[in-house]
Amino acid sequence: MPNACAITFAESSLPTLRTEADFHICGNSGCISDCKSTAFFADMQEYVRFLQNYLHICKFLCTFAADFEKIINTHHMKHTFLWVAALLLVFSTNANAAKKKQASDDRLGEGQYVRCIAFYNLENLFDTIHDEGKNDYEYLPDGGNKWTAHKYENKVKNMAYAVSQLGTDYDPRGAACIGVAEVENIGCLEDLCAEANSKYNRRLKPILIEGPDRRGVDVGFLYDTVLFKPSNVNGFELKAHYADGGVIKTRLQLCVSGYLYNESARGEKFSPEKIHIIVNHWPSRYGGELSSRPGRDTAAMLCMQICDSIYKAEPKAKIIIMGDLNDDPYNHSCKDVLKARKYREDVEPLGYFNTMWQILDKGTGSLAYNGSWNLFDQIIINEPLMNEKIENGRWTYWKPQIFNKPFLTVQEGKDKGTPFRTTKAGVWQNGYGDHYPTMIYLIKRK
Repeated sequence: MPNACAITFAESSLPTLRTEADFHICGNSGCISDCKSTAFFADMQEYVRFLQNYLHICKFLCTFAADFEKIINTHHMKHTFLWVAALLLVFSTNANAAKKKQASDDRLGEGQYVRCIAFYNLENLFDTIHDEGKNDYEYLPDGGNKWTAHKYENKVKNMAYAVSQLGTDYDPRGAACIGVAEVENIGCLEDLCAEANSKYNRRLKPILIEGPDRRGVDVGFLYDTVLFKPSNVNGFELKAHYADGGVIKTRLQLCVSGYLYNESARGEKFSPEKIHIIVNHWPSRYGGELSSRPGRDTAAMLCMQICDSIYKAEPKAKIIIMGDLNDDPYNHSCKDVLKARKYREDVEPLGYFNTMWQILDKGTGSLAYNGSWNLFDQIIINEPLMNEKIENGRWTYWKPQIFNKPFLTVQEGKDKGTPFRTTKAGVWQNGYGDHYPTMIYLIKRK
């Protein structure tokens, strides 16, 4: 892969092409185990209509305020009640229109089928055994978090339940593909999948390639063995430096190519369709957002180069970029390097659409920090996936969702309404994680 701005990107030593029959534990470099938040406006035209509608309401309120003052002064209370009734009618009409629009967005049409593609930062899914070369001492029985077998088993049980629920709002079989972050090794994912499969009737298998992260955490990939068939797996290493010259040891970018496959929940057979999913966990904001920005910008450059290599082989490839990017959609790495756009109509041919940006604009995020919401857990899709016509009988983008269900959320106290963490300030809470899962839905017509 060519250099970019004197920064080198190295592909892992994993073989570039493997078939389903080859999926097995393969040494230190790579492992594959055998073991309704909706964007309210679909396009700018609807958005403009929305603004025009509420501008009308604002003008109405101004007129009402002026007339109300006159009414008070003249004691015409009858007119007061009439104005109040009119005001309530306006707001009621608009609320009903919003509900109808939401119901329309949330309903699958006749003959349409759905797939869920998700991402979840598992927040430090470590086992209790030291891995050579990893800084996992904090998550050992005698470490800072007193990470015992009891705590690990509960963590696995909690995460397995959460993973099993992803996508079930529209498909009882759950998500077809789930990218994950902050996992120590393939064994942790095997334990999670075993729990989800046995307790919640899932059919998940994990993929993980060990990377050079300084803490020893990696990204991984879970897939439903009926709904998705992987055909090619690669890990790409980011080689970059901090401002002081120190090497950034961070996670690989995991690219999984494969086929959305088999059948609908009602048993109708589909022709398989290829997609490419790139799972990311970009460098953190350690030292501050501005000083650490170059690491994430470089990660975005690497991601772009991976996409370019896919396009070179498949000019109309369908690509999904997902992960904990440690940046919001409006930050430089996403907006200016990836050029992931907020609105569909702004996406250029073979460009990228950020499915999460408009959700953040409404004040909803995937993690909370110092009382404010961020949406670091992003899912970005490319133009061929966004613009595929549903009439073509192929998978196309439908809508996004942040999976902020009550069981994942603190219900009381100063942290009420934020993600329910496993551990906070050194205290084990037996929760889930500090991030909410994010998802997109794809639909097709047979």
